[in-house]
Amino acid sequence: MSLVRAMACTQSIQAAAQSYARLMHIRRSSRPLLMPDQTEPPAAHRRTRRSRTGGALLAAAALLVSACSSGSATSSGGAAAHAALAALPQATPAALASYYGQRVHWRSCGVPGFQCATLKAPLDYAKPTDGDIRLAVARKKATGPGKRLGSLLVNPGGPGGSAIGYLQAYAGIGYPAEVRARYDMVAVDPRGVARSEPVECLGGRAMDAYTQTDSTPDDERETTALVDAYKGFAEGCGAQSPRLLRHVSTVEAARDMDLVRAALRDPRLNYVGASYGTFLGATYAGLFPERAGRLVLDGAMDPSLPARRLNIEQTAGFETAFQSFAKDCVQQPDCPLGGKGTKPGQVGRNLNAFFEKLDARPIPTGDADGRELGESLATTGVIAAMYDEGSWAQLREALTSAMKENDGAGLLVLSDSYYERDADGRYENMMFANAAVNCLDLPAAFDSPDEVRRNLPAFEKASPVFGEGLAWASLNCAYWPVRATGEPHRIEAKGAAPIIVVGTTRDPATPYRWARGLSAQLSSARLLTYEGDGHTAYGRGSTCIDSTINAYLLRGTPPTNGKRCS
Repeated sequence: MSLVRAMACTQSIQAAAQSYARLMHIRRSSRPLLMPDQTEPPAAHRRTRRSRTGGALLAAAALLVSACSSGSATSSGGAAAHAALAALPQATPAALASYYGQRVHWRSCGVPGFQCATLKAPLDYAKPTDGDIRLAVARKKATGPGKRLGSLLVNPGGPGGSAIGYLQAYAGIGYPAEVRARYDMVAVDPRGVARSEPVECLGGRAMDAYTQTDSTPDDERETTALVDAYKGFAEGCGAQSPRLLRHVSTVEAARDMDLVRAALRDPRLNYVGASYGTFLGATYAGLFPERAGRLVLDGAMDPSLPARRLNIEQTAGFETAFQSFAKDCVQQPDCPLGGKGTKPGQVGRNLNAFFEKLDARPIPTGDADGRELGESLATTGVIAAMYDEGSWAQLREALTSAMKENDGAGLLVLSDSYYERDADGRYENMMFANAAVNCLDLPAAFDSPDEVRRNLPAFEKASPVFGEGLAWASLNCAYWPVRATGEPHRIEAKGAAPIIVVGTTRDPATPYRWARGLSAQLSSARLLTYEGDGHTAYGRGSTCIDSTINAYLLRGTPPTNGKRCS
């Protein structure tokens, strides 16, 4: 779900941070549409990541669905229908004593002001003698003045977003100065992500083909091609990361965070997580409630929902965001989808008509590798811009170029940022890790193309613009080489300190109702609502939100439950 990021000290830093953040948050929604990269919100910051729709949509959809949730195949159920996550014993098991006894040996890591280190974790917590996994950790020491409050871990979402990349590009330099003065800013790339033994699946050319696969198949031939793409992605992950794929669950990543806390000699974990990072942080609180310090969960996910319901609700969230974009677009002189007075529904139909043209005849982009802009990549580009209203002007410009000048370069740039593809055709590991985590955390939403077809009406009702592509994106985990180890569950974290759960009313990737759902489960939750657009809220311009969260991080003063900001 992905990357929003805090305030930057300068406009240039803010622009870079927002770009990074967008990329990150996008991811945690569904399964990789077509690509294993799946995710959530965009490139820079990402989970985020993008969503799901045909071909390009496929890739985008994958991110969306995966990022948000992979649930059981059943579409019913909620918090009351599932058991609560059980806390682990407070005493350290003897078999894990050596891991908990580690000390951090910091070294320079080439980025001024930051230090890096490596810690060990058991590959399999149930069998700690079966081998280790290396976890990459980074920090920026508290700058002062003021008494140091300990470490503040940050995670931008995904799953699959690099927390270290986020720390170095944004949080370590762009979080409020008073927070950075009192905390060592720390990040650990979760297992399977970026610098922590990354999951690998496909090479650049294979990923290019995957992201361009038609994710809204019109006939059996196209359906077979989509299924083959999902299978090829899954087989690539299984071949390149066979042992690791079984051990990249959110529960294992949360247990790794407790090892990091112990190595930092912090009695409690202080943490700010965005998008999928809220699921990771809530899981930590559920497993170690007595060690949960000041936790802020921004752009919350609801762990009690099965995959299919999660995907439908996220699809509806993207429709809500698109409706806001449409209303704004027609008020602008450069809107290519309609003029003043054009209703949002017609704006959506105009966009769908454009997508249909691309499905039949892709347009040139000037890409050095010869990629054209088809429906899938175009859809992904649009979805990427839904994460942050600050991208709407860029989206209008990109759509104008594509629709009126037959130039798809602008939408391709947005799509590439979502997939974290660089100019040389290389992809970061986010899309791979996104699928690996999502497909392990919960059973697939659908088991077959026929099951997708039966549920298309519900998805298309949720979003006339994105519904079809996001439904097909939910099929990705059906072909995963490793069986899911998780199920939908509630997280209560009884005994934990107050936990701030932040929800944005028109968040596309993590719908507001998820924040309400998580806050209802957590025994010590304080729901903080931002009435606005975009994915996540902290550091996005609301003085009310920022001052409320800063007060908790710095003084331990939580807001009243139900506080609302704009």
